[in-house]
Amino acid sequence: SHLGSSNASKGSLRHFGVGKASSVEQQSFGLTLCKLFMTKPTLFLMSLLPSGLGRVYFSETFGEGWENRWVVSRWKDSEKEKMGKWGTATGKWFRDAEQDRGLQTAQIMKFYAIAAPFDSFSNEGKDLIVQYQVKYEKNLVCGGGYLKIGPKLPNLTVFGETSPYNIMFGPDQCNSEKRTQLIFNHKGKNHVKKSELPFKQEGDGMSHIYRLTLVQNSTVRVEVDEELLFQGTLADDWGLLPPHDLPDPNDSKPESWIDDAMMDDPTAVKPANWVDEKRIPDSEGSKPPEWDDDEDGEWEAPKIDNPAYKGDWVAQRIKNPAYRGVWEARRIPNPDFVDSPELYKYNDFGYVGFDIWQVKGGSIFDNIIIADSSSLHDVDAFAAKWRALQEVEQSQKKKEEEALAAAFERGRAARAARAAKDVAAKDAAAKVEGSDTGSSGIAKSESASSA
Repeated sequence: SHLGSSNASKGSLRHFGVGKASSVEQQSFGLTLCKLFMTKPTLFLMSLLPSGLGRVYFSETFGEGWENRWVVSRWKDSEKEKMGKWGTATGKWFRDAEQDRGLQTAQIMKFYAIAAPFDSFSNEGKDLIVQYQVKYEKNLVCGGGYLKIGPKLPNLTVFGETSPYNIMFGPDQCNSEKRTQLIFNHKGKNHVKKSELPFKQEGDGMSHIYRLTLVQNSTVRVEVDEELLFQGTLADDWGLLPPHDLPDPNDSKPESWIDDAMMDDPTAVKPANWVDEKRIPDSEGSKPPEWDDDEDGEWEAPKIDNPAYKGDWVAQRIKNPAYRGVWEARRIPNPDFVDSPELYKYNDFGYVGFDIWQVKGGSIFDNIIIADSSSLHDVDAFAAKWRALQEVEQSQKKKEEEALAAAFERGRAARAARAAKDVAAKDAAAKVEGSDTGSSGIAKSESASSA
């Protein structure tokens, strides 16, 4: 059940009666597998092919026997709270009931943790690819859909929040805060990307596919739904290395340095008619008759707002011809900087898992594959499954939306018909009432004439 080592691959071939096969025989065997097992376990078996055809370290489609390959963690279990249950499901929109069945978070307001071990490997000298698929059946409101891959752990039943990992990758949200997480561990410290990656897990019931490529030159490539989301470097975008240089702490700004970009125009003069007195004595004010200068002091007219007031005069600003720019200390080599050409390298990968909290649950994970670039064809085969599923999801979603729109239109038409019927009934009742009133008036008139 653990995919990846060449020994495991050859052993699997021997199990199928192939033994030590030639490259032609290996390819023939692979084609035979494709023809014989066109069911969900097919892709799982494909990863058992010899390493000469590419290297797949782990592959999972959650077909038959998945429970034996994964370990449910109980790290958060307590007397008051139990961790969420895992199950399998296709979601309401799917192409094939078996092929599109994935691992699902089955409850609300729960912690979830589950992991699968595989034969340890290092990505040294390889371009590592991690890809998986996730579908949110409903808006999580708050929760994660990311996976973790890390070094071999002795006991996966306690895998959880505090467990070490090498990479964490996938969608994460809490209310309006949404992002695609990508965290790398370096020398025991988890490094978050300096700027967040956009959130792409939109659309209830729609599957999305996430691919991470970690290249030997320490560059990182992220694709979501087969579109490039980001490309950068571990050193620059995650700060895994200290800066090459830093400001000289002994450098100081010269006293003559001019860092004011603008200045008052020295030729500007306040206009002679400029009124900058905000308050003036009220010209219509008069001293009260009872005012006694000896006792009350000298009388002064009350102040009122000056209608001619123009505000404080300020000279026009012009560019400062002496401006030299923002001063910065000179840069000197950083004594702590040590370049690391193997920044990308991890000595041990031994598990993949999900350690998440979800408010609403219902998320479906599927088609996980961890491989190097020599097995790109296997990775792309999983992506092809996603494309086929997405076409069906989009088609079924469109049909559902059209059906809802048609139902809404029928309801609107029915309401309009009822309203028109009510109006007609009221008009008819009004006519009857008017006719009765007219007949009564004629009868009274005839009675009066007889009298």
